[in-house]
Amino acid sequence: MNRAATTLSIVAAFAAGCGVTRYIHPALAADTITAQVIHTGDLEGDALSAANASGMRNKLFVSLDGITVSIQDGNTPKHLHTDANEMQYILEGTGTIWLGDKEVPVKPGDLVIIPKGTPHGGTKVTGHTIKSIAIKSPPQAPDDIKLLTD
Repeated sequence: MNRAATTLSIVAAFAAGCGVTRYIHPALAADTITAQVIHTGDLEGDALSAANASGMRNKLFVSLDGITVSIQDGNTPKHLHTDANEMQYILEGTGTIWLGDKEVPVKPGDLVIIPKGTPHGGTKVTGHTIKSIAIKSPPQAPDDIKLLTD
């Protein structure tokens, strides 16, 4: 009898969890994604966005519960995010960036891992600006940027 009661309790708890998740999760989830191929080499200038004050252009590709994927092209001042982890896959351009407390060289094909709270940016390019795919988790809140001075 104890085995039957335990099994019934587990099944009831699982069903309750599924029911609650059905009502809570849609409030947290963002848009769905669509199968597609994005030709990042074709995205230049205003096809990305108007340049911001520091010359950075970007375009958001995917925004889901817990992650964003975008393309960035240009220079950005040295800064950090207190709540968002970031990964940047370098598509074009060479130069150096600040990562933590040192300048590091980057080139196409490099993957830059930036844990939350890590100073980064301050790009110094040689030739074409640095164009990268930026993945942030959790998505960066509008106020989650702290500009730093060199």
